[in-house]
Amino acid sequence: MTKMVPVVLCGGSGTRLWPRSRKSFPKPFLPLVGDSTLFESTLSRCADDTAFLPPIVVTGESHLEHVDKQLGGGDGAQIIVEPMARNTAAAIAMAACRVSPETVMLVCPSDHYIADVDGFESAACRAAELADDGWLVAFGIVPTAPETGYGYIKRGEQLGEDAFKVERFVEKPNRETAEAFLSDGKYSWNGGLFAFRADRFMEELEKHRPAIAEAARSAVAHGAQDGRCFHPHAHEFAKIQSESVDYAVMENTDRAAVVPASMGWSDIGSWTSLRDALMRDGHGNTVKGRAELVDCSNVYVETDGPRVSVIGLDDVVVVVDGNEVLITTAAGAQKVGKLEGAAKQ
Repeated sequence: MTKMVPVVLCGGSGTRLWPRSRKSFPKPFLPLVGDSTLFESTLSRCADDTAFLPPIVVTGESHLEHVDKQLGGGDGAQIIVEPMARNTAAAIAMAACRVSPETVMLVCPSDHYIADVDGFESAACRAAELADDGWLVAFGIVPTAPETGYGYIKRGEQLGEDAFKVERFVEKPNRETAEAFLSDGKYSWNGGLFAFRADRFMEELEKHRPAIAEAARSAVAHGAQDGRCFHPHAHEFAKIQSESVDYAVMENTDRAAVVPASMGWSDIGSWTSLRDALMRDGHGNTVKGRAELVDCSNVYVETDGPRVSVIGLDDVVVVVDGNEVLITTAAGAQKVGKLEGAAKQ
């Protein structure tokens, strides 16, 4: 079996789960579901040494302290410290330039939740087989609802068991289109998880975004090692255009494949998605901290101190963190990152 190197992408501003998540302490490093942080859970899912090699964590200087602490001893783990944010194409290219060409990289966001670890590992192993054959593989999350907040992948021709060519990637749809995708059965959510050989990824990057590939190689070639941390050359890294791996590579290659994955996945992209990932009572309510709910349904309350009382509300989120209080409808939860308080912290 092909062993994979987990490439854990650890960035972001953390504003969508404000006030609990802040720019200085974003959601990957918080224990939002269970006792482990999302970052620690990501590492734990990739800890089976029969399937995975030690991870490479790609992060920024502002998150390095959190990464270093939560990574722990991390026998053999590496940290690539980006001098500035340049999106996922650059982050993955840094990792690809730091491993041997034939290495299969499993790209994992550090802030997602996956309930079914066995389902994740099964999909990862199938993706690794395809990657070893030269495919660039996306995980297609089997949809459970007509979500408008995710991009979609339409599967095409079958590539053996549990694998398909990608017919096309689709931007976030409106509600009507999302409902049609769900009924069609050939569409899955794009969960931002990928698998490919390092050399194949760089070949495709050089083909479709040669400037990014050239700058990435130069940033690594002129970078510096400091213990388990590697620092790409800042001036060369700054030349890289900020672009996602989806736009730079996956939507352009003719060797994109998709592996369907049913594994209890959530990107924890809002307070409502966190609510939905947690245990709820018979009325759909979730409470963390001191709170009393009367005649409420689908209400999420989290408080780190003050007692919160809610009466007669539906689809509402209440979060108390120190001196900050957030109250929003479920529909408004997607706009939390636009708040002035979230932007400042």
